This record gives sequence, structure tokens and C-alpha cells, in this order.
Amino acid sequence: MNILMVLTSHDRLGDTGKKTGFWLEEFAAPYYVFLDAGAVVTLASPKGGQPPIDPKSDAPDAQTESTERFHADPDAQHALANTLKLADVEGLEFDAVFYPGGHGPLWDLAQDPVSIQLIETFERAGKPVGLVCHAPAALRQVRAADGQPLVRGRRVTGFSDVEEAAVGLTDVVPFLLEDEFKRLGGLYEKGPAWQSFVIGDGRLVTGQNPASSEAAARAVLAMMQPKP
Repeated sequence: MNILMVLTSHDRLGDTGKKTGFWLEEFAAPYYVFLDAGAVVTLASPKGGQPPIDPKSDAPDAQTESTERFHADPDAQHALANTLKLADVEGLEFDAVFYPGGHGPLWDLAQDPVSIQLIETFERAGKPVGLVCHAPAALRQVRAADGQPLVRGRRVTGFSDVEEAAVGLTDVVPFLLEDEFKRLGGLYEKGPAWQSFVIGDGRLVTGQNPASSEAAARAVLAMMQPKP
């Protein structure tokens, strides 16, 4: 199995003067789910190189078993520091793609033409596409083969309005993921705030929040297993 993970390159939290990026747990948990299943994992980002880690996700109170494993894993750290430039990636070489969240994707991956084309390529090929927390923002401008928004009529989830309000960023983010999915005709669903909630619709997997990262990765893996 060859799995591509796509991370944000955006590190500015709007006009707050604060930093953002990807959420470490949302990278680490899926990364090790895939590795432990025997997959070859390739990392990419729009700018290549070291993608920005949201500093809040690297704080002591945000650590999990997966992030602690990452901090003790020099191979993983080296891979993360040397992500491929997304434009140099040949999507059809991979069996699935997974997007970790964090607020960064709201600014870059939501409108990155290379990422948009990549997801459309995977979707047309019937390959799994997984995204968690804010990363489903990368679906915003993705189109289905008929030209309609990919999420239209599809069951999807992502960081909820309630969760965004809880972290005090409702008026900072460029758009609210829950509202945007509804505007695009997506069948948005959510579970309790901060609890794992994952939806699979066809080959599309979306997870609501950081707690959903491992389950979202396992859902992608399940789609890759041959049916008996």
C-alpha cells in the first residue's frame, strides 16, 4: 500500500499575529496507523519541506500516545522536515490520500489548484480520500465529474461551528467549515464536540475533530482492503 499524506504550508492565523499550521495529533495518529498496517507513507505539502506545526498542538496538554511516539521517532521527524512539493507528486502512484487538519488548510489547501486536481484524480479513480478536522476544507472547490461540488449530496463532517466558537476563532477563520459544506449542498453531520466522529460516503472519509484522526485513518485503511 502506498499512501500519500498532504499537509498545509500555511502558518499565519489570519490577522491575529499568531501562528497556525497542522495539528500534530492529526498527523501523528494517522501516520502510525498507516505505518503499522505496513503501508509506505509519502508526505507532501504545497511548498515542500517542513510544514508548520500549530504550536498549540505541540503544547504539553495536547500530547497523546501518537505525538509522544513521533517525538521519539527521528525517522518520522526527518520525513516531516522533508515533505515533497505537492506539485511534484504523481497522484496515481498512490492507493489513497489523507489530509491532516489544523487551521492552516482553511487558507491554502482550500484553494490550492494542485490539491484540488489531486483530489479529483483520486475521486475519478475510485481511490480513498480521507480528511480530518479542518482538512475537509480542501474539498471546498473540488468538483465531481459532472461539474457539481464533490460534496453535494454527500454525507460529510468536519470541525463544527460549536467547536470553532469554543476555540474563539469564529471571526478569525476565512470561512466556517460546517456552514460552507451546507452552502455547497453537502449533507453535513456532526457528533458531540471533541468526540470521535467519522463518516464514510463512497470512497470519501471525513473526520470531525482531532479525536477523530485515528478512526478516520482506520476507515481509509478499511476501504483499501480487498473484499472477501
